[in-house]
Amino acid sequence: MTRVDDRSMAGPTEAELQSAGLRFTQSGPIGEITLCTPERRNTQSPAMWRALAALGRTMPTDIRVVIVRSEGRSFSAGLDRSMLKGPGSPQDAADDETLTGLLDGSDVTIARTIREYQDGFMFLRDSNFISIAAVQGHAVGAGFQLALACDLRIVADDAIFCMKEPALGLVPDLTGLAPLVRQVGYGRALEICVRARDVGATEALSLGLAHSVVPVSDLDIEAQAMAHSLLQADTAAAREVKQLVQSAEVVNLEHQRQLEAAAQTRLLRALAATADGSDRRF
Repeated sequence: MTRVDDRSMAGPTEAELQSAGLRFTQSGPIGEITLCTPERRNTQSPAMWRALAALGRTMPTDIRVVIVRSEGRSFSAGLDRSMLKGPGSPQDAADDETLTGLLDGSDVTIARTIREYQDGFMFLRDSNFISIAAVQGHAVGAGFQLALACDLRIVADDAIFCMKEPALGLVPDLTGLAPLVRQVGYGRALEICVRARDVGATEALSLGLAHSVVPVSDLDIEAQAMAHSLLQADTAAAREVKQLVQSAEVVNLEHQRQLEAAAQTRLLRALAATADGSDRRF
């Protein structure tokens, strides 16, 4: 996935992000998206998903690594349950969009709205940057899927993943199933989802869901260390590699070899264009 580089688009303001429970900061080529409602265990809502999608559409083009993290003891406890209440039910005044309210529309409208929610997760696959989830405490339902949307996951030793949707009579619909199946396989993914069971940090590491497990106090340090290590790679090469790894999951070998050859050709020409004529190493 490649984002549209439209500099005429204005990103969400700090106030808009804050009202959706988010904060975005940038330090050079590293961006941080922080879920910042620890008093609500960083539960998610349609407003948050729309804000994430807007942020993704206007992500600064010089960002090379995006860290997704949270304040407080939980990464994200999943969907704000008030979103499941019917029209007229008490809910957070900051977000008047309920999931049950979707039923007022047609099936086509419902599906289109869900795809809009999914955009808040899909942008993390953008090949212009590598995304890292720094996960502590509970990552439940939408929280689990947000972590799965990222390329890499650094987790604290108290992390607990759970795909809770089936226990609520729903399915995971925020693009988390495909990466879960790729990481753990069909049978294990089915079992984890249908049983809606907890997956702790140690199991997550053994299944390949986590790339490393560290003490809670070291989580931010480890995520920053990973981000800076990724910056050591050539920018163009890192972007090409991410695209190739993504395509390798879905295309046949013949198509993949063509994509690899085309990517290498682009990089070789770029190297030739920038290399000193007296110091060519290829």
